[in-house]
Amino acid sequence: MVVDLKDPHVCPTLEEIGEAVGNPVFLRFCSGIADTYGCREKIEYSACSWEQGWNVKFKKAGKTLCTLYPRELFFTVMVVVGKREREAVERLLPEATAELREIYQQTREGNGQRWLMIDLEEQGELYDDVLRLIQIRRMS
Repeated sequence: MVVDLKDPHVCPTLEEIGEAVGNPVFLRFCSGIADTYGCREKIEYSACSWEQGWNVKFKKAGKTLCTLYPRELFFTVMVVVGKREREAVERLLPEATAELREIYQQTREGNGQRWLMIDLEEQGELYDDVLRLIQIRRMS
């Protein structure tokens, strides 16, 4: 039985979230972030109306590297590009996928930040772009 990711009373494990997503790329992404940055996931429930349900955060040294929102057969990665990361990210964009460039350009800036929401369903070029964004976030 697949866990209900909208039920605030039952905190799922990472493996249960992966089962609910139904795409092996999710757990591969999680283990890659954990191994690369030496951090563990934090599973949190969000009650906000925009993204209600369980999500997965990866933090290092008090900074959120990314937040994952599970979906059916894919997941959304949120990476915040703040003032410190902006210059490095904008240097990366010409080499990035057209999809990431479009997401960046269409994401409004507020308080000096862009909250990029990137849907991943396969381990391809966009996946690699997301890993580069997280690396920039970690280094800033």
